[in-house]
Amino acid sequence: MTLKPLAKCEVFELPRISDPRGNLTFVEGERHVPFAIQRVYYLYDVPGGAERGGHAHRDLHQLIIAMSGSFDVHLDDGYSKKSIHLNRSYQGLYVCPMIWREIDNFSSGAVCMVLASNRYDEADYYRDYQDFLREAVK
Repeated sequence: MTLKPLAKCEVFELPRISDPRGNLTFVEGERHVPFAIQRVYYLYDVPGGAERGGHAHRDLHQLIIAMSGSFDVHLDDGYSKKSIHLNRSYQGLYVCPMIWREIDNFSSGAVCMVLASNRYDEADYYRDYQDFLREAVK
């Protein structure tokens, strides 16, 4: 029996170096995340009550990190759903391909950083949930 995509999505602990002058966390592609990092982007100044995401990717792998503040990530593979609250800069949520994701409940000043396995490609997106479901539950 193969794992459904949602079972592959998990929170990774990232390296932490504690120092009285301030802590340091780092991420190395293919070492701390299961992919080579091709793109980094971040969400910030998200208005109260706003949602981000609302899509899935055909091939893209991502690691989502709450660099500052907190937010909730809702994941759906077409079979089951789960929600993860992120609020630690040394934890990253791995999201594999074929997962519908929505991000909400951003705290004031939250910064969401995403490490991605590929450069931006509009053809990789499912932006309609019903289209995603038709592919996901084949």
